Amino acid sequence: MNSVLPAVVILLLAQGVQTLPSLYHRSWLRLLQEGDSCEVCQQDLCPEPHGCAAGTVLDACDCCLECGNAEGQICDLDNTNHFYGRCGQDLDCLLDTSGASFGEILEPQCTCRSQESVCGSDGRTYSNICSFKEVSYRNRESTLSLAHMGPCETVPWITTPPRDVHNITGNDIIFGCEVLAYPMALVEWRKKGNENFLPGDDAHISIQARGGPARYGITGWLQIQGLKKSDEGIYTCYTRNKYGEAFASAHLRVYDPDSPIAMKMSLKRQDRNYIGGEEEDENDDYNISGDDEY
Repeated sequence: MNSVLPAVVILLLAQGVQTLPSLYHRSWLRLLQEGDSCEVCQQDLCPEPHGCAAGTVLDACDCCLECGNAEGQICDLDNTNHFYGRCGQDLDCLLDTSGASFGEILEPQCTCRSQESVCGSDGRTYSNICSFKEVSYRNRESTLSLAHMGPCETVPWITTPPRDVHNITGNDIIFGCEVLAYPMALVEWRKKGNENFLPGDDAHISIQARGGPARYGITGWLQIQGLKKSDEGIYTCYTRNKYGEAFASAHLRVYDPDSPIAMKMSLKRQDRNYIGGEEEDENDDYNISGDDEY
């Protein structure tokens, strides 16, 4: 009876693991199949790894090459263990305890040794050398190479342009515009037909900007309080640095509260609240995206 019990436990473990998603580089099933001991290394019998996002590392027996764990994957903190697998090139297995709540179970993850941004030959800025190599490894046929350490100096790129807005007189609206650039870009706003940048001397229009959310990014906002019919028009987000400029525009339509379109917008808002209890974004209760036709 005692000899049967371990066999039953191993069988149940193997069957249970097969029902779980393949989340880890190494699994219980693999360990059960391989065993704990290493045989004589025969490298000519080693399978060739393919599609390794973090390069290759030696396996648990220091014999065959296998795919290393990529940035953010769980790894073996203790080199004497070989459960999750080893981190790939330029990566270390670290346990980050910052921001952990009491009682939270932490797991070590592969972390890039350098967090300095790098510039690729494609003109794209990568967050670190590991993310650059991950793209390079996955596109073996490409000619991607490292241009230099640090971010690429480029013309500003508008990652999130302002959206068209429909709203009602008396309400407040906000246009947003997210930009990536290095050196940091300036973000300004202009209304079509007005050569001056906003807000000018108009007290009910204000602009704000702050860094982020991405590294080397800046987000700009244009807010109009107490909408008037005269506010209707096309608003453009302009961004520029010493390498060039970019722009993107959005249309603001303003309706009187008693107009048929305004009533339809109000009904649409009520339907949304009734069906899903959804909250609208920063453009007020009556905001409708430019995809809707009226």
